[in-house]
Amino acid sequence: MSDLYDTDIAAWAESQADALRRRAANEIDWNNVAEEIAGVAASQSREVRSRLRVICEHLLKWRLRSRRRPQGWRNTLDEQRRQLQELFEDSPSLRGFAERALPAAYVNGRQDVERKIAALGLPDDVCPWSLEQVLSIDFLPD
Repeated sequence: MSDLYDTDIAAWAESQADALRRRAANEIDWNNVAEEIAGVAASQSREVRSRLRVICEHLLKWRLRSRRRPQGWRNTLDEQRRQLQELFEDSPSLRGFAERALPAAYVNGRQDVERKIAALGLPDDVCPWSLEQVLSIDFLPD
């Protein structure tokens, strides 16, 4: 079964799902199944971190550019927030992960802003917003 995992992961996944449904324990590629399940959790965590970073980056840009704020920034904020809310609906435990990941996501978003625009007046490395603010469709910094 490991050979199929190495050569055709889609076929392997279908055969493993079939074996699991039939409860055919002797046909399960246990190590690779465990790796794939752990990979799902890791992928969702990466997605949360990435979306938080993008939100923090755009909130900082919003704060810095009080006169000229492209509609695209607001659209990006809305979309990232909606996508995170959907992730939390599917996997509520990710909300706790988001709380823990927010400080690092903020620092990474801040670094992105510094690299992309000549950013003067950026707040320090401590996220000035709560997770609730970051996720709120109505929140925009002054």
